[in-house]
Amino acid sequence: MSKDNKDVSSTRAIAGRRRVLKAGAGMAGALALGFPAIVRSQAGPIKIGHLTPLTGFLGALGGWAQLGIKMAAEEINASGGINGRQIDLISEDSVNPATAATKAQRMYERDKVDVLMGEINSASAKTIMQVAERNQRLFMSIGPRSDALRGANCNRYTFHVDIPVTVMVNAEGQGLLREGLIKGKRIYALTSDYLFGHDLAKAAKKFVTANGGTVIGDELIATSATDFSPYLLKIRQAKPDLIATNLGGNQVTNFVKQYAEFGLPYPVAGFNLNTADAWAAGAGNLGGIWPTVWHHEIDTPGTKAFVAAFRKKYGKTPENHAWIEYVSLKVMAQAMTATKSTDTSKLIAYFESEAKFDLLKPRMGYFRSWDHQMMQEAYTFTVRKPGTYKEAWDFLQFSAAIPAADQPLELLAPTKAENPCTFK
Repeated sequence: MSKDNKDVSSTRAIAGRRRVLKAGAGMAGALALGFPAIVRSQAGPIKIGHLTPLTGFLGALGGWAQLGIKMAAEEINASGGINGRQIDLISEDSVNPATAATKAQRMYERDKVDVLMGEINSASAKTIMQVAERNQRLFMSIGPRSDALRGANCNRYTFHVDIPVTVMVNAEGQGLLREGLIKGKRIYALTSDYLFGHDLAKAAKKFVTANGGTVIGDELIATSATDFSPYLLKIRQAKPDLIATNLGGNQVTNFVKQYAEFGLPYPVAGFNLNTADAWAAGAGNLGGIWPTVWHHEIDTPGTKAFVAAFRKKYGKTPENHAWIEYVSLKVMAQAMTATKSTDTSKLIAYFESEAKFDLLKPRMGYFRSWDHQMMQEAYTFTVRKPGTYKEAWDFLQFSAAIPAADQPLELLAPTKAENPCTFK
C-alpha cells in the first residue's frame, strides 16, 4: 500500500473512531436527558381516548355522552386528579364502525392514550374491541348493549358498563307480563337493521314465545330510515295486539310521533328507549312500557348531587347517556387510584376482583370477572297522566329498581351457561 493510501486509511479510521465516540457521547447525553423526560411523562397527564357517535341516528345520544364524561373529567381534575395527575380527555365522533376502528388505532399509536372509553353504536364498539385486543390495551365500552359483544365477541381487554340486551328484554318483559300484553297475544315487531337491533329482536322473540306470545311480523328497518308510513300500513293490515319496537336512537322518536299521527289503536311498547328520545317524542305521543338503566329521579344522594351539578353547568336535566359516561369515568378513576397505575394488566386485575362501584343508585355495581359485564339495577317507565307533572322532562313515570333489593343483581342477566364468552 502506498504512503498516500496509508495516510487516507489512517485518516478515515481516526474519523470513524471520532464518529463512534461522538455518537456514544450523544447517546449517553440522550439517556441522561431522557430519563428525566420519562419521569416527567409518568407524572404528566393521564390520556383518555373517548369515542362516541355525534352524527347519524345516534348523534343526539352521543352529545349527551360527551357532556357527561367532560363533566366527570373536570370534577376529577378540580379535586387534584388521579394520583396527582390530571386527565387529558381526547373526545371525537366515532362516525361509523370503520372510522371508529381507525380512530381507535390512531389514539393508541399517535395520541398515546392510556385507555379508550365510550361508544353507543354496538357495531362500532365491536370494531374498537378488536383494535383493543390487537393492541392488548384497555377499552371500557360504555353505552353499547348488544349481547354479542359480551358473548361470542368478548375479549379480555374490554369491559361493558351499560345493561345488555337480555337484561333490557327481561326487565321490559316483566312489565308487559303484568299488563297482560304477552301471553296469548299477537305481536308485530319493528327492528333496526344493525347488530344491536338484531340482538334485541332475537332476545325479544325468545322472551315472547317462552311466555305464550306469538310474533306475527318483524320488519327490518335501515338505520337511515325516517319515514315509517309503509310499516304503519302493514301494521294496520295485521291488526296485532301489541307493537314491539326493537329500534335504536332517534328511530324510536320518529316512529312514535308518526304512529300518533296515524291514530292506530294498538298499544306500543319497546325493548329499547333512552330517556332523551322519550323526551323528544313528547308526552302526547308516547305511551306503553319501556326499559332504562337510570333516571334523574332516583332517590340517592349521589343522583341528587349529579343532577343538581349537571343542571347548574348545562342548564338541563341529564339523561341516561350523560349519567353513564359520568359514572364510567369515575369508575375508571377509582381503578387507577386503587392500583396507582394506568397499566392495562393491573386495571384488568382490579376490575376482575369484582370491586364495588358507586353508580349513584341504591346498590353498588361490579364487573363480573368472567364476561366483564357490569352488574347493576335497571328500571322501566311509563307515561304520567296529563296534569300530574310540571316540567317537560318529568312526564315519565319510573318503576322501582329491578331486580328488587332482596334479589341478586344477576337475576336478569345471561348466566355463564347461556353466554358463550371465553377469554383467550
